[in-house]
Amino acid sequence: MAFNSTDILAYPIVGNSIGEYIVALVIFVLAIGILKIFKYWVIRKLKKLSYKTKTDLDDFVINSIDKVGWPFYVLLSLYFAMMFIKIPEHIGTFMYYFILLSIIYYAVRILQDVIDYITHKTIQRRREEKGEEDTSVIELLSRILKFSLWLIAALLILSNFYDISVLIAGLGIGGLAIAIALQSVLADIFASFSIYFDKPFKRGDFIIVGNDMGVVKHTGIKTTRLESLWGQEIVISNQELTSSRINNYKKMEKRRIVFKCGVIYETSTEKLKMILKIIKDIFDKIELADLNRVHFKEFGDFSLNFEIVYYVNSSDYNKYMDIQQDINFAIRERFEKEGIEFAYPTQMVFIKKDEQ
Repeated sequence: MAFNSTDILAYPIVGNSIGEYIVALVIFVLAIGILKIFKYWVIRKLKKLSYKTKTDLDDFVINSIDKVGWPFYVLLSLYFAMMFIKIPEHIGTFMYYFILLSIIYYAVRILQDVIDYITHKTIQRRREEKGEEDTSVIELLSRILKFSLWLIAALLILSNFYDISVLIAGLGIGGLAIAIALQSVLADIFASFSIYFDKPFKRGDFIIVGNDMGVVKHTGIKTTRLESLWGQEIVISNQELTSSRINNYKKMEKRRIVFKCGVIYETSTEKLKMILKIIKDIFDKIELADLNRVHFKEFGDFSLNFEIVYYVNSSDYNKYMDIQQDINFAIRERFEKEGIEFAYPTQMVFIKKDEQ
């Protein structure tokens, strides 16, 4: 019995004719070919063009698309081809879920790349514009967002198999229990966000918190570390920092200084008035120091006291101490030259002798 080509193409095999299988195969090969051209020619051309531009955004977009692997293209081509033939329902369902998993996987990968790109740009901009070196909070937010993507992806996949409303309700109750158990830790984490965005201090600032003082070395997710003036490390929880009054000396533009000096009671009125001029002359020669006032303030227990107030136009504590030292040396030198004596704690006893 002779078969012509039409009969051969119409010959049924497992619910489909040979012709239908050939059409599906052609569709599969064409899809693979088109995707291969897209993968190796179009993307390669776009890469070469992106290298010539000043922005790196186009490089990022093209590289993200290029990360989609060949297994996804093969599955997609196979799915298109199977639309032209009759297949068992369970095979079609399997292919649908397999492709869905692939799409979700690569979508999450691309979105993670987007988060990494934004994170990198944000860190780079803050370092260039504001000189920030501590980026732990931004990196934490990045990790939380990327973890959330995988959690959402898992829920999307499960929603195609089961009714996840009960699961979500259970997760809500479980999340509440975890939040209560980790209340202190979460409070410190949110406090770290508050510190980062509100910026009451930054790395390198000298701060005083309660009885603790030191230079900020690191602000982490849970704690902030200070290096004290005595060299030891002080670790303070972020929650405590945000609920305390902080004195930040690094943000001072100038420092107000008040100090006293006393001379003996035997000093003449003429020399007392001379002291006012001596102090003013000294400050005229001191850089970064502006005299605010100098007054003969009071008659002390054992000295005549002068109060001197001035401003140091610097927040550097060492610079302030250098200036105060220069002032002290200058006052000492001028007083010695003019014969003015500093007072020190003394007591003079007067004895009245009765007349015989």
